[in-house]
Amino acid sequence: MENIKDEQAFLTNLIRGIAAQFGEKCEVVLHDLSGGYESTIVAIENGYITGRKPGDCGSNLGLEVLRGTVEDGDRYNYITQTKEGKILRSSSVYIKNSQGKTVGAICINFDISDLIVAENTLRSITKYSLENEVKEVFVRDVNELIDFLLQECQKEIGKPVSHMTKEDKMRAILYLDKKGAFHIKKAGDKVCKFLDISKFTLYNYLDEARNLEA
Repeated sequence: MENIKDEQAFLTNLIRGIAAQFGEKCEVVLHDLSGGYESTIVAIENGYITGRKPGDCGSNLGLEVLRGTVEDGDRYNYITQTKEGKILRSSSVYIKNSQGKTVGAICINFDISDLIVAENTLRSITKYSLENEVKEVFVRDVNELIDFLLQECQKEIGKPVSHMTKEDKMRAILYLDKKGAFHIKKAGDKVCKFLDISKFTLYNYLDEARNLEA
């Protein structure tokens, strides 16, 4: 398979079968990662779990895989939460073409919120623990994803932009780079506005930060 479109009919049937097997609490998503990150979802079952639909964007974890920050992006049985507070047990499997390039992903998000309510009696089944929580944000608009990454960047640096030195801003840009932020079109504009720098300065800082890390 060179791209998702080659097997899209089969993969769509596959995610439909997984969702039917596990029921209405199980969201299954097919992502095409060969184009822009603004619209990666090509098929989704039970999308009301995270409030997404075909044409919406992927999560922050997919950005890290595309950036290469995470070499093997496959994750199994991890815990995450939606903006509404639903607890999900999730698995994400990435699809590569013959050249080893990541071209797609199948993600399963099972809502175990009702089971958590009965945690005392069902703990042996759910094995739920916040110690295994992975921070994954589900959004419909890619701009929300950029805003989330900027918020996480602010926490990472630990000070407001007005108090950031050049070195702090370089750290911030490198953090965003590793999280795959610059795979999103026009992310640079929002980063420049957030850090109060020009695009010229942004790319200079990014090159300098990458060189220092190397």
